[in-house]
Amino acid sequence: MKIYGHPMSTCTRKVLTVLAEKGQEAQFVLVDLMKGAHKQPEHLARHPFGVIPVLEDEDFTLYESRAIMRYLDHKLPGAPLTPTELRARALMDQWLSVEQSYFATPAVKIVFQRVFLPMQGKQGDEAIVDAAKAEVVRALDVVEKALAGHEYLAGSSYSLADISWMPYLQCLVVSKLGELITDRPNVAAWWKRISERPAWVKVSS
Repeated sequence: MKIYGHPMSTCTRKVLTVLAEKGQEAQFVLVDLMKGAHKQPEHLARHPFGVIPVLEDEDFTLYESRAIMRYLDHKLPGAPLTPTELRARALMDQWLSVEQSYFATPAVKIVFQRVFLPMQGKQGDEAIVDAAKAEVVRALDVVEKALAGHEYLAGSSYSLADISWMPYLQCLVVSKLGELITDRPNVAAWWKRISERPAWVKVSS
């Protein structure tokens, strides 16, 4: 089994976290984003939209991180990361969708302006940060309310939904906006709970 990706990629980190939670390893193939390797014909043959990650499992190729996460969870041994109870599973799917639709994009915009552009010697645009921050605040306010009385997004069980949010929460931390997490007690407790898991520590270190 191979994973094509980049260790700094949020979507790659989701997949690697699932593998780590399952106690499994896969051959990691670096796709050098800085050199544009994801837009070269070799990678486009694996992922026609030219992004990462991509999974190769013998003669089977799969792209899109959320699809890969589900595939690995169902295929690999270890504790399941998908709830079996109908409503808990529906909540997991809901929060995967919320992350994709309302949280991931503004979080990535923030880290791009605050971290990646300065790494390239360029000045970030704080107007973009402010606009993205407003979207992030809206999403986290919804999460704060939803987590009242619950340990995880799907209820009492840690799931793919929590894993899918983790890299974007980390984006806020490294962008010096960790207070967006810590100012919300339920979100703060949840982030502490999930970010201390050995699988995430392994992937994010």
